Amino acid sequence: MEELQKALQDRGLTVTGLPEKGRCLYTTKDFYPGEVIISQEPYVCVPNNSSSISRCDGCFASSNLKKCSACQVVWYCGSNCQKLDWKLHRLECQVLSRLDKEKRKSVTPSIRLMLKLYLRRKLQNDNVIPSTATDNYSLVEALVARILFELIIWFNQFGLVLCFSYNKSLMPAFFNNLFGKDMSDIDEKQLLLYAQMANLVNLILQWPEISIKEIAENFSKLACNAHTICNSELRPLGTGLYPVISIINHSCLPNAVLVFEGRLAVVRAVQHVPKGAEVLISYIETAGSTMTRQKALKEQYLFTCTCPRCINLVTGARMMAAVASCFEILILMELEDWKEALAYCQLTIPVYQRVYPQFHPLLGLQYYTCGKLEWFLGDTENAIKSLTKAVEILRITHGTNSPFMKELILKLEEAQAEASYKLSSKDE
Repeated sequence: MEELQKALQDRGLTVTGLPEKGRCLYTTKDFYPGEVIISQEPYVCVPNNSSSISRCDGCFASSNLKKCSACQVVWYCGSNCQKLDWKLHRLECQVLSRLDKEKRKSVTPSIRLMLKLYLRRKLQNDNVIPSTATDNYSLVEALVARILFELIIWFNQFGLVLCFSYNKSLMPAFFNNLFGKDMSDIDEKQLLLYAQMANLVNLILQWPEISIKEIAENFSKLACNAHTICNSELRPLGTGLYPVISIINHSCLPNAVLVFEGRLAVVRAVQHVPKGAEVLISYIETAGSTMTRQKALKEQYLFTCTCPRCINLVTGARMMAAVASCFEILILMELEDWKEALAYCQLTIPVYQRVYPQFHPLLGLQYYTCGKLEWFLGDTENAIKSLTKAVEILRITHGTNSPFMKELILKLEEAQAEASYKLSSKDE
């Protein structure tokens, strides 16, 4: 903890513990809109591969992929990503190659994330890869673990394939022993699911020093601390564990936003965050009503938000009504029709302005989409206005150096050049 505090001190941050909230990240200097508060590479991460889409384990690209010839589970887009990942994948490949073809089908992203967690810990313990104050397994150990309820939710989200059979009558006794209390009121299917996840990792690794209880606890930590890695347009690509980023608490009125630049997690201020303030991001979609947000937080993270917005139930209800009307428009329109798509974007922007703060990625991306459609349909003048608004918002949330932002700024410059050319042509 002392090493972490020292590392954070150099960045104008400190970790403080509060009885009602646990660990919190506070500032020791002022941060201003668009300024990076903290960034972190994942301790472990995996692409969200499925039967319909595969991604590179290194960069999450989805084209020009080749499957690892040994384990037949992991994909790479080229030799560069494969070489960078080799130290970790060499161990993973060994344990996965021991499985028969049917059992390999059970290796979901959540299983791989857990395998990589233990394998990376081994590599750091053996000094094969370095440990730092912000990149070590002790940070994972310090994360909060929830034991059962949200864990099962997380398993279901990843679509666990049931691969081993158990005697159901043994399940209550197994969990009574595991948790040291009566678990007989838990649904047997949930108990079976829980046992299979923990046991599968144990069977794959075959490390006698690791108990099923420890694996279960780490799954619980992943359930409420792992982040969905998204591209610049907020489309999900994978899942990663960022132990320092996970210290940041939730608010439905956040003063910072979490975005990803590749696999790098970047937290930027979206308003002035004064010295001595807590850094807050949103864990969930904030456009819903207070009831909707509270339900999502309770189910996934097991806490009740007490931010100022959650106290104002009326505002939340109005916001939900606005979003509901927005969804009705989306259902009725035909997305293949560019004009209809533009009409939808133009109708939703006022709604987004009501439900999101001034600098929010979704608001900026909606302006971006609107601008692209306007330009495509020949309305250069309005395209410039929309793209300008997009740049104003997204430069705060995304910065200006990512490929996405460079492309957006280039689009705006091209639209401005086109408008200037049209104007000069008229004058002639």
